[in-house]
Amino acid sequence: MVQKIAIVTGASSGFGLLITVELAKRGFKVYATMRNLEKTHHVTEAVPSPEILSRIHFEPLDVTKEDSINQFHQFVDSLERIDVLVNNAGYALGGFSEEITMDEYRKQFETNVFGTMAVIQTVLPTMRQQKSGRIINMSSISGLVGFPGISPYVASKHALEGYSESLRLELKPYGINVAIIEPGSFNTNIWSTGKQISEKSLQETSPYYHYMEKIEAEMEAGEQDLGEPQDVADLVASVAEKRKVKHLRYPVGKGVRNMIRLKKVVPWPTWESKFLKRLKL
Repeated sequence: MVQKIAIVTGASSGFGLLITVELAKRGFKVYATMRNLEKTHHVTEAVPSPEILSRIHFEPLDVTKEDSINQFHQFVDSLERIDVLVNNAGYALGGFSEEITMDEYRKQFETNVFGTMAVIQTVLPTMRQQKSGRIINMSSISGLVGFPGISPYVASKHALEGYSESLRLELKPYGINVAIIEPGSFNTNIWSTGKQISEKSLQETSPYYHYMEKIEAEMEAGEQDLGEPQDVADLVASVAEKRKVKHLRYPVGKGVRNMIRLKKVVPWPTWESKFLKRLKL
């Protein structure tokens, strides 16, 4: 059998690291990409055996830099085939909209949206020519449900959802399947080291400071209910292995499916009222 080849972006930590290892466990040859190759040890230390480690190869990639994308494009063109692309590179920017600079919004979209688009464009010629392939975009419950205090992240994930819908319809006739993974709250570093807060919203002089405190308190209270990140890695690997990817969206996490259903059926005034009441606002 031909060994399947997978590319994972943002592989140095969080979901990306776990997905890389899980795909390698399942026999994929994985090209794990990251901005800083000095962080490869995070991956190697998580691999349970030399045999699995032999299936993982590291490539530099900063999805926000044109030079890096071009260099990566040359590498991709050298591959005989690409079976799976997992777009995981991303981060979360928080803060209140009035206090977030347009430059901060742009940087959020450069990574979470435009970076994803750029990487996809590098693999499409190969996938189209081989008439097969799987593109898995890491979205979030935030791509379907808005939350206060993280509008840059929410907006970027909503954009990714719409882009992925269009992309799936465009590529399906060419044997390429697109899927979106929609995790809820999980115990990963995106909400610790991976989360950035606009400076103004952290200052006590901010008119939104107490609102931000309530949001942070709500998140801390829910930490005990955070999901196990390995569940997301297992889901991604399962989608990567499927003979047919019937669904576009794959929600995962405690309460995620119920929240999505409620968002569809509950009138906005009711939704809004209950949300703000929960935060005691």
